[in-house]
Amino acid sequence: MNIAPQRVENQLTDKGYVPVYTTAVVEQPWDGYSADDHATWGTLYRRQRALLVDRACDEFLQAQDAMGMGETHIPRFDALNAVLQAATGWTLVGVQGLLPELDFFEHLANKRFPVTWWIRRPDQIDYIAEPDLFHDLFGHVPLLMNPLFADFMQAYGRGGVKAHGIGADALQNLTRLYWYTVEFGLIATPQGLRIFGAGIVSSKGESLHSLESPAPNRIGFDLQRIMRTRYRIDSFQKTYFVIDSFAQLMSATAPDFTPIYADLAQQAQVPAGEV
Repeated sequence: MNIAPQRVENQLTDKGYVPVYTTAVVEQPWDGYSADDHATWGTLYRRQRALLVDRACDEFLQAQDAMGMGETHIPRFDALNAVLQAATGWTLVGVQGLLPELDFFEHLANKRFPVTWWIRRPDQIDYIAEPDLFHDLFGHVPLLMNPLFADFMQAYGRGGVKAHGIGADALQNLTRLYWYTVEFGLIATPQGLRIFGAGIVSSKGESLHSLESPAPNRIGFDLQRIMRTRYRIDSFQKTYFVIDSFAQLMSATAPDFTPIYADLAQQAQVPAGEV
């Protein structure tokens, strides 16, 4: 029996947002999107695409074009899947909100990327507390067309399943790797620094802050340093890490992390803004 999609959002309390998790995989209710939903997508798409010229890496922009995303309407998952499967064997699955960690890792390990089916409301254009359809589709999905990045994501999922079995500290280390690369990564190119992290490309403010503000640290990719570095979820990032290429990202994260977790257990954690 098909599950009727629900909108599952974090709960705001007097102590801040509390995550609410859901495990359901749902069909994209494309015919149920309102005119406001499509308009919100179009507004965000136009703004970010214009902003990302000479800011996002070429791999991201070219992949987004190849997938046929545009401003006129919310993309259909099945149409994107036809292109994505042909390129790298990945598929998109609709979800209602945040997934528990193990569920998320298992999807990635099996080349399935979870995409939140619902899009933010018009009053949330500039900020939403959790990933929505725009963040997931616009920000994450294009680079799954890149074979090296797609392989890294699958390897990350497999590593996540393993880390989940090792314990909370290993899981924390691995989560930081995702945060500082997949979500907030920068890449060095002959034309200068460019964005590839989904949390940056889907955000107007973070796009400008990551490249143009003098405030944040920009540090060369260092696996153990990343895994030791705390991060903030309620403000622009204080530190960004810069890869030289997606090949570097894949090769650096290919080895078994088990001995790395043991080394990290003996080292101090690094505050988010420390050089």
